[in-house]
Amino acid sequence: MIHPIVTFGHASLRCESRVVPTVTDEIRRLAADLIDTMHEASGVGLAAPQIGREAAVCVIDIPPDAEKPVCRAFNAAVPMPLVLINPEILATEGSQRNNEGCLSFPEIYAVISRPNQVTVAFHALDASRQTLTVQGLLARAVMHEIDHLNGVLLVDRMSQVQKLAVAGKLRRLKKEAKQA
Repeated sequence: MIHPIVTFGHASLRCESRVVPTVTDEIRRLAADLIDTMHEASGVGLAAPQIGREAAVCVIDIPPDAEKPVCRAFNAAVPMPLVLINPEILATEGSQRNNEGCLSFPEIYAVISRPNQVTVAFHALDASRQTLTVQGLLARAVMHEIDHLNGVLLVDRMSQVQKLAVAGKLRRLKKEAKQA
């Protein structure tokens, strides 16, 4: 089922997600809905707060041709779409500085610094506890979606200059969110 994606200014984006105590059919449906909604919006990641849900669930689907060859080879064993339930960052390494966007900030992009590699522990749809180490765009997406689960937004990662450059768009999004 496709859900509307909430945008900057919507209260659910600032809430810290609730831990999922058990992976149930309802959580599996939520993950499937997140994947459908993400694909419909042509995104590479989506977190439950972006559709107004409080569960600590996010999904990622990086097209193979979107990664640099070295990262594509490193991440080759990671099945897509990736569903992370109760994800927790265990370690980070290196750095990357790249353009980043967000489905909750339409038409807004900013160059953001993040680690180049991340190790994350999470529950999968079968409730097993798993650990993955990923690099490049996939690492960036994992960290971005986990930020959403913690109420941290793209705008929080922007410099003051970047925020000023998109201030008009941010005001418009906030106004639209209040009217919705």
